Amino acid sequence: MNGTIRVGNLFGIPFYIHPSWFLVLGLVTWSYSSGLAAQFPQLSAGLALLLGLMTALMLFASVVAHELGHSFVAIRQGIDVKSITLFIFGGLASLEKESKTPGEAFWVAIAGPMVSLLLCGIVTAIGVTTAASGPLAAILGVLASVNLALTLFNLIPGLPLDGGNILKAIVWKITGNPYKGVTFASRVGQIFGWVAILSGVLPLLLFGNSGNFWNLLIGFFLLQNAGNSAQFARVQEKLTGLTAEDAVTHDSPIVSANLTLREFADERVISGQNWHRFLVTDDDGQLIGAIAVDNLRTIPTALWSETQVKEVMRPITESTTVQSDQPLLEVMQLLEQQKLSVLPVIRENGVLVGILEKAAIIQLLQSRTQPNPA
Repeated sequence: MNGTIRVGNLFGIPFYIHPSWFLVLGLVTWSYSSGLAAQFPQLSAGLALLLGLMTALMLFASVVAHELGHSFVAIRQGIDVKSITLFIFGGLASLEKESKTPGEAFWVAIAGPMVSLLLCGIVTAIGVTTAASGPLAAILGVLASVNLALTLFNLIPGLPLDGGNILKAIVWKITGNPYKGVTFASRVGQIFGWVAILSGVLPLLLFGNSGNFWNLLIGFFLLQNAGNSAQFARVQEKLTGLTAEDAVTHDSPIVSANLTLREFADERVISGQNWHRFLVTDDDGQLIGAIAVDNLRTIPTALWSETQVKEVMRPITESTTVQSDQPLLEVMQLLEQQKLSVLPVIRENGVLVGILEKAAIIQLLQSRTQPNPA
């Protein structure tokens, strides 16, 4: 999520706050402090504001606990949690990858609502057993009710909510296809998005009342994210079964390390090839480095005939390559994460297959989308 601020770690998980969270923190603090001041006139304005802030922070702590519920179950499944972020609509735990089975996906999804429901029960029990009264009882009541609302809201069966992920896991189990689960749960999420938007607009259209702004925001949030989930699922499904080698560019820019710079310039550069960077292989075809056309400028032209490519090339680390049998979906995610447009593809023995371009993946997706001619 762009523009987030890192504020530390939670159990080793990077913790971020989106600027929109501060707006909500202010609104919640003001709302609850006003409510406490009206309910308990004996409270001073400053104390009511302080209690409102404490209540708001405890509410957001409940949201963080909800996301930690998802995170801990994911970690137990061997899934890395990249971050937890607080933003205007609550929290988001960003997972490295999906669960391997529908059962595991179900438990990751339901863990958050279970934590919220548990917190509701704990807070309620504290209020009952301590016979709390006054502002403390009011605050405990708010914490319990909000955690219950958080549980019920997140169990709405539409993506991107937890209930949508539960529904996805159920459809995945029934059909054996995780992408059908995502598509179905995304459509349900879009339906709920439209319902939220209509509930925010209809009072204004039918009765002239002010519309519900929060319902509108939630509706647009559901629509956008459910749509994105469905689109990504379609991409995943089209890439299923494909490997990095399937998207390697034909006539990839590859040169032998034993070529002289003159031969390299004549055969590759002057011949009209539009590549600016070439991969270098040894006699066994193994990738050992790369040379850019600009590297030629570092060597006087008179020395080109006696200088070999391997003397000018730059080494390539294994971390910047992908294996030929690596799933293409993983490669696409790697390109996005590292903001790369090209990656060399090698076999297990180090032999170079060619280069893989992001544009080639897009073309491959387009070709698989087009209907076959009759």
